[in-house]
Amino acid sequence: MKHRRKKEAFKKRVLTWADKLEVKVRSLYVRPMKNKWASCSTKGNLNFNYELLSFDAEVADYVICHELLHFSVPNHGKLWKSLMRVHLGEYEHLEVVLSQRSNRRAE
Repeated sequence: MKHRRKKEAFKKRVLTWADKLEVKVRSLYVRPMKNKWASCSTKGNLNFNYELLSFDAEVADYVICHELLHFSVPNHGKLWKSLMRVHLGEYEHLEVVLSQRSNRRAE
C-alpha cells in the first residue's frame, strides 16, 4: 500500500513539472528498468524506474526535468543544459549522485 502511495505521489510530481515546463504527457509509467533511470518518446510517453521512488526529491526532480525537457530538446546540447540550469540551478552534482547509484546497482 505504501508503495502505491509513493508511486501516485511521484506521478503527481511529474505532472506538476510537465505543467511548469508546458509539455504534454501522453502516458506515464513507473516500473522496473534494468539499465536506465527513465526514458521518453517523441510522442509524449514517459517511463521512470521505480527505484526513483526512494530517492530524495531533488534527485527525482532532476530525472523528471531531464526527461521532460527532451520533449522540446532531443539532445544534451547547450540549449538543454541551459534549460536545466534555469529550472534546477547547478545540477551537475545530481548527475554524480545518479552515477554513484548506477554503479551500486551494477555491482
